[in-house]
This record gives sequence, structure tokens and C-alpha cells, in this order.
Amino acid sequence: MINKNEWLVVGLITSCHGINGQVKVKSLSDFEERFLKPGMRWLQKENEPPSKIQLISGFKQSGKETFVVKLHGINTRTHAEQLKKFKVLVKTDKLPKLKKEEFHLLELINLEVKILENDELQIIGKVTNLENEKNNLLVIRLFKNQKKVLIPFVREIVPLVDIKNNFLIINPPNGLLEL
Repeated sequence: MINKNEWLVVGLITSCHGINGQVKVKSLSDFEERFLKPGMRWLQKENEPPSKIQLISGFKQSGKETFVVKLHGINTRTHAEQLKKFKVLVKTDKLPKLKKEEFHLLELINLEVKILENDELQIIGKVTNLENEKNNLLVIRLFKNQKKVLIPFVREIVPLVDIKNNFLIINPPNGLLEL
């Protein structure tokens, strides 16, 4: 289960926008309200402790996964420029409730990865990280050679996720594990 003391990175401040302290945030989340709905957020510079900040407003840039947000106390372009490369965080105990068969990607880290070979399930690796550019990708460390491979998190390739029993099953196309 999710450790309630952990943080989840939901966005990355990429640049400033205009002269009144607004910043552009690249979304790493499926929940747009994190950048639209006013309320408390946390910012983190590199590995420093997160600091609280109030999100005042935000809007999504047309055709992009980028949001322009206004943060409390950030009123000039100079101040906004200082936030470049800061991460936008939420506490993992504040994650939205999901429907059945939906998962927070954070829940997938450390799951065993199994594959069906000769009508038997074989453990082949472990989920070690997530990549979330345009697609959700699982980073899997294979036990046989310690190599890391990227697996698209789609039903055709990952047909079963069993959070309760700490594993998922993959059905990779030929050659995907050798990349």
C-alpha cells in the first residue's frame, strides 16, 4: 500500500509566463484539477524539503499537457523565473479515489512482474520506477540480467494487476524484453 509520508510528483515548472509571476507547469498527472482548482500545493527544488504554496488559479494551454498557474506571493517575472525546474507535489494520502481496475501509478512500484511461460507463471522482475511522458511506462528490472526495460502500461501488455498480492502479469510482444 502507499506510504502516507511520501510525496507524488504531479508536475514540473518549466518556465515563467508573462510578467505577473505566472509559471508554466508540465503535467505528470491524469488529474487536471491539480493545476486548475485553487488550494494548497507543495513545491520542491531538487532534493530540498517541500514547501507549501497556495495555487490561486490555472488554465490548460490548448493542445498541450502544459498549464499556466498563478501561485500566491509570486508576482513578478523575476520571482517566477526562480521557480524553474521546481517539482509540484501532492501528498500520497491525498490521492483521488479511483474506480475498480484503476491504479495510482505509485502503487505499481515494487510489484513483482510475472509472465506466463509453458502454462506456468514465472517471476521475471520487479517494477522499479515509472516514466510518464505522453504514455505511462513501467520501468522493470529483469532478475536474469539486472537490465531495465520499459513496458507500456496498457491492458494488451499488462492484462492483470493484483495490488493485494503484490504482482502484475505482462504479456509482452516478441522482442520487447530484449530491447
